Amino acid sequence: MSGAAESATGAAFLRESVAGFRALREQAERALAQADDAAFFARLDDTSNSLAVLVAHMAGNALSRWTDFLGTDGEKPTRDRDGEFDLDPSLARPELMRRWEAGWAAVFDAVEPLVPHDLDRVITIRGEPHSVMQAILRQTRHYAYHVGQIVQLAKHYRGEEWQTLSIPRGKSRDYRDALRS
Repeated sequence: MSGAAESATGAAFLRESVAGFRALREQAERALAQADDAAFFARLDDTSNSLAVLVAHMAGNALSRWTDFLGTDGEKPTRDRDGEFDLDPSLARPELMRRWEAGWAAVFDAVEPLVPHDLDRVITIRGEPHSVMQAILRQTRHYAYHVGQIVQLAKHYRGEEWQTLSIPRGKSRDYRDALRS
């Protein structure tokens, strides 16, 4: 592949990565908006995470991974990963959502300025080397996993009042027909 083609492919990868992160964030936030405070803190059982825990974990992960992304290990010594899963009971939803916002700001502050030649740079996460491209893909998979959990839990707690985030059941044909017309 020529340098120009590699650069175009790298630029496309970065655009799609930012768009993918934005889509994951939006999907999670649309689901979280349907969960009242009781559902936000509820757990299915003693071994399950609540929406609040998932928000805290994703925020903590994002702040650790993306702050000084190119210059320091993605597992910051200040991160309290265990604390993300064992939340201080005095934490209220607004504080957790503030952390969520800060985490996503760190993602976009780190990824949006990247240029194609950055994709081959080597960074570390937990002492392991990763290319920037590998790190982006790793985080995309991680966030998608937890966003799926957020959507499933929010849908469970909302029950019959759930407003779908995609094409409603039984409406695929209508959706496809609308696209064709």
